[in-house]
Amino acid sequence: MDPFSAEGELLTVHNAFHQGQYQAVLDYDTSSLSQSNAIPARVLRLRAQIATGDAQGAISNSQKEKGPDYTAVKAFAQYSSADNAGATKQIEQLLESSSENATVQILGGIILQANGRTEEALSLLSKHQGNLEAIALITQIHLQQNRTDLALKEVSAARKWAQDSLLVNIAESWVGMRVGGDSYQSAFYVFEEMAQTPSSTSSKSLISQAVSELHLGRLPEAEAALNQALQNEPKDIEAIANAVVLATIMGKPTEQQQYFEDLRKRQSDHALLTDLEEKSSLFDQAAAKYSAKVSS
Repeated sequence: MDPFSAEGELLTVHNAFHQGQYQAVLDYDTSSLSQSNAIPARVLRLRAQIATGDAQGAISNSQKEKGPDYTAVKAFAQYSSADNAGATKQIEQLLESSSENATVQILGGIILQANGRTEEALSLLSKHQGNLEAIALITQIHLQQNRTDLALKEVSAARKWAQDSLLVNIAESWVGMRVGGDSYQSAFYVFEEMAQTPSSTSSKSLISQAVSELHLGRLPEAEAALNQALQNEPKDIEAIANAVVLATIMGKPTEQQQYFEDLRKRQSDHALLTDLEEKSSLFDQAAAKYSAKVSS
C-alpha cells in the first residue's frame, strides 16, 4: 500500500508538509508507525525543520543516520544553507548509486533544477514510481519552462489515478494560474479552502490564496491574505516577495520600497531580485544603442 494514499498511515503528515504546516510535521507522533514508514516520516520531519529555517539543526539531527535518504536530506540542508557547491557534489555522488531512491529523486531534482540543469532534473524525476511529489515537481519545472502544455499533460495523467490527492489539486491549481480564464477561479477555490480551514491554514496557503486573488483582480482581498501571512510569519521570504509585487501594482511606493529592502536583506539572490536586475541590465543595454537628438 502507498503510505501516502488515502488509506496510508503517512497521509496526514504528508498533507501537512505540502500545506506548509511545518510545525505540525515536527510535532507529529511517529511512535505508532510501521517500520517501513519510519524513514519516510523521518525525512519529512527533517525537511520541515529545513523549511522553518533550521537547516543546520537538520544536519545535526541526521548526522549519525546512514543511507541515501539521509544523505540526500543533508545535501538539501547544505543547499538551503547557501552551500550550493557542496550540495551539488553530494547529489552527484548519490545519483551514481541511488538514483532509484525516492528521496534522492525529489531533493536531487530540486537541487539540479536550481542549478539550471533542467534536463537532468527531469530525467531524474521521471524515474519515479507513482510518486506524486515527483509529478508536482515535474509540473513546476514545465511551468518554469513556459511549457504549460506539458504541465497540463502531467497533472491530467495523475488525476486519472490520484483524483483525491491534495498534491494533484495543488499542481492542477498551479497550471490553472498559468492557463487563466475560468481556471483562476478554480485555483482560488483550492487555495482559499486550504488557507481558511483551521486544520490546513498556513502562511504558504495564504500566499497562494493572495496570488490567486491578485490574478482575479481582487487587490484588497489579496492584500488582506498577504498581510495575514506576514503577520503569522514576518520573515517568510515568499510572502515578502509577493508583497513587493502587490504594493507595486497597488501604487504604494513606500510599502514597495520597504518590502523590497527587506527582501534584499533576507535573500539577496531571490528570483524576483535577480530577474529585476537582469531586466534592468537588458534595458540599459538597449537604451545605450540610442542617443538623444539635440535640436539646434
